[in-house]
Formats: sequence, C-alpha cells, structure tokens
Amino acid sequence: MNKITSFTINHLELLPGIYVSRKDQAGSTTVTTFDLRMTRPNCEPVMNTAEVHTIEHLGATFLRNHPVFQDRVLYFGPMGCRTGFYLLLTGDYESRDVVPLVTEMFVFIRDFEGEVPGACARDCGNYLDMNLPMAKVLADRYLQNVLNGIDDARLYYPQD
Repeated sequence: MNKITSFTINHLELLPGIYVSRKDQAGSTTVTTFDLRMTRPNCEPVMNTAEVHTIEHLGATFLRNHPVFQDRVLYFGPMGCRTGFYLLLTGDYESRDVVPLVTEMFVFIRDFEGEVPGACARDCGNYLDMNLPMAKVLADRYLQNVLNGIDDARLYYPQD
C-alpha cells in the first residue's frame, strides 16, 4: 500500500509554517490543501483539544464569512496529530498566496472577545471542550513566531 502524501514529509525537519500539502482536481476545479503547521512535530508539545476546538470554531467562522474567500473555502479543521490545521480552498494557490488570509484569521482569533460561535449544546457535539484564552495565546504565538516575516523555510516543505 502506498503512503499518503502527508506521510512522506520529513516531520523531523518540519518547522511551523504554511505549506501546500497537495493539489487535487475536482472536475475542472483545482483544490489546494494547505498545512497550517502551528507546532514543530515531535519537538514541542502538541496543542490540547480544547484550544484546537476553539481555533477550529473561530477559524471556520472567520473563513466562511470572509468577503473574498468565503465561497472558496471547502474545509478548515485540525490535524489528528494536533500540531496544526488543514485549510482546503478551491483554486490553484501557492503558500505565499494565502499568507495575508491566514494572518488575518489568526489576528481575528487572537483578538476575539465574547462567546465562541457555535459553543453551545444545540450547535456543537462537544461544546464544553473549549479554551478561548489558550487559543488566543496560541494564535498570538503563531503570528509572532511564524506569520510575521515568514520566509521560504516556512513556506515550502523540507527536502530530504
């Protein structure tokens, strides 16, 4: 059985960043999958489920309401390893193309105040597992350490 693409990336060399994970064709439309890596795999602690869940709710809400990208967003959600998120957009993009969008989203998360959208029993299957203060800390960390002044080492997967 062949390895899936994400298992062929050397996670020992992978830095937090924004990477094109893959591009697929859905009919005549290109779908670009981005790897929004927030922590360094196997080198630092993974994110807890409560802050991952909060970032997911806030990020998805932000993206689905974005004036330019709302109709291009197919999915935003966490990686099972809890080191980052996947963002799927219709269109043929490179990592650098979405740096402004991802930066805007993480500023939104960092600065968010109030009730997390969808964080109630009626709207969510695990609404009690939320941590807005820690989600804001992680968003600020990603902004400061990765997105602000991002360079090619954090935009292209490491080559073996």
